[in-house]
This record gives sequence, structure tokens and C-alpha cells, in this order.
Amino acid sequence: QGGQLMADWEFKLVAGPYGSPTDGPAWDGAGLWFTRLVQQTSSADNCILRFNPESGAITVERKFTHRTAVLAFDAKGALYGSQSICRRLVRFNPDGSCTPLAYRIEGKFHHQPRDLVADQAGRIWFTDSAGGPPVPGGLRDHELEPYTIEHTSVLLMESADRHAHLRRMTHDTTAPTAIAISPDGGTLYVSENNEDPSLPRELRAYPILSDRALGRPAALHSFGSDYNGAQPGISGICVDTEGNIVACGGSGRNGPGALVYVFSPGGRVLETHPVPAEEPTNCCFGGPEMRSLFVTTTEGHLFQVTDTGRTGWSLYPGSE
Repeated sequence: QGGQLMADWEFKLVAGPYGSPTDGPAWDGAGLWFTRLVQQTSSADNCILRFNPESGAITVERKFTHRTAVLAFDAKGALYGSQSICRRLVRFNPDGSCTPLAYRIEGKFHHQPRDLVADQAGRIWFTDSAGGPPVPGGLRDHELEPYTIEHTSVLLMESADRHAHLRRMTHDTTAPTAIAISPDGGTLYVSENNEDPSLPRELRAYPILSDRALGRPAALHSFGSDYNGAQPGISGICVDTEGNIVACGGSGRNGPGALVYVFSPGGRVLETHPVPAEEPTNCCFGGPEMRSLFVTTTEGHLFQVTDTGRTGWSLYPGSE
């Protein structure tokens, strides 16, 4: 029944656990790209990996990625990533090079980009949270003051270019984390994931208006607190072809635990599925006919649910 905890998904371990977080899953039409993150800035273990479902092989596609967390393909198949150490978005080029993208808004540095998504027009939306990992030897907020923006917001990059214009899109976020766009391009989904129990942990739906502004959001789901503190909210989002939101979040430390949620576009909880890990980090659809779900975790797992009963949606035609 809708809204009940359903243990009908089998989470198959296909990689890890590595002992450090995995993140960034993105499907290229034949394989699943994901990231491995460690704290050392110069470590080759900060890498991008690829899982081949046909052979089961895991290959290293990039090393020394400056702690790239989340990956995303655009409509043309270009691969982008969020580099927490260098505090920027980058494009990973097929020849092995890396192109840094715009990192200033109104003349100031933004924070540490967390999640990103491309739209049909070639623009990139990303969450810019100040609560990222330490950046030893890199650009720290306190070193850049007053050259760092005062807000933590969803930002829009008008084009995937180093000199692109960045626009602030939200004025009500303090810890934006996960982000996704509805299949019709009309709604932006954002998770607000504050650690402070007095601040919201919500899944929000912002209407994308014709003037490229965002309308007033609807809070689709809110997370509470218990004796162990604030219950972690949503850490990763993807969507299916029917417009439902598939999101991973929570923690084994408190609340209902680590879960994959399926929400209707209006916010109704249709399904919940427990993840066999302490804390999921992200999720995406892939596999044959886009019917598998891949989930990464803070402990370094890559799980695959081979048949979710749903068909994932992706902007990149190669994922179909």
C-alpha cells in the first residue's frame, strides 16, 4: 500500500564498500559512472569509477578529481561534476582534460557546489551549500571574506562556460543539497537539509516560470527530530517517466532509518524501501530500459536494484 514501508526491493552490492563515501551516480546508456571520495586533497582515490553491468567490471575513469562528488550528463552527453575542494563545477572532456566553469556570482566566489542538473536549454542548476567538507590548501570561506557570497542558494549557470553568467535562484534556502528537474521541465525539486533541528529539512518543489525565475515552493515532505537530534533529510533525487520523485535519505542513527522514498509529484509517499547501509548519499536510474536504481552511500557502497517496477527519466538520450 502507498506510504507503507515496503521491503520488496533487493539491493544488490555491485561495488565496495570502500570505507569512504561514494556519490555522483550517472548513467551513460551502457554503464554507471560514480565517484569515490577521500579527505586527502591529492589522493588518487578521489576518482571517478564506472560500473559495466554486462561484465560486472569496475574501471577507474579519472584519478585526482579534487573530490568531485556528484556527476551529471547534459542532453548532448557531456559529463559535468561538482568539485568540493576547488569549489567549482567542471566539465570532463573525452580527451581526458577538464574544463573549469564559472565560479563567481556578482563578483564573489560561490561556496562548495553539492548537486547539479542540466536542463534542455543547456543551462546548469546547482545547489551551493556552505556545509561541505574541509578544504585543506584550497579556498576557504574565511580566507575569502568579503569575497564570498553571503547566501547558500540554488544557482543557475546560463551556459556551460567559464565566463557564463551565474544567477541566484532561491532566497529561502540555507542548506540546499539534492536537486532534480521534472520530465516536463516545469518543476525544480530541491532538498533543504539542515543539521540544526530548528531549521527545515524538506523536499521542495519550485515552479520554473517562463521568465526563468522560480515561483513559491511547495513543501512536499518534511523531516522531524527525535532524542538523537535532527532526522537527516533527502540527500539524492531522481525522477521517473511518470513524474514521480525517487529520493534517498535518512540515517540508521535515528528516525525511520536509511530509505529510498517514492513521492508523487504532489508529495504523497507512494513507497519506502530500506537501504542496507548507514546513510545513502545519492541515487539514479539506469540499466536496461532504465528500470534499475543505483544507490551510493557514506560507507562506500554501490547498490543496484535491478527492477524497481518504474522507468527512470533522463535528459541524456543515450540513457534511454
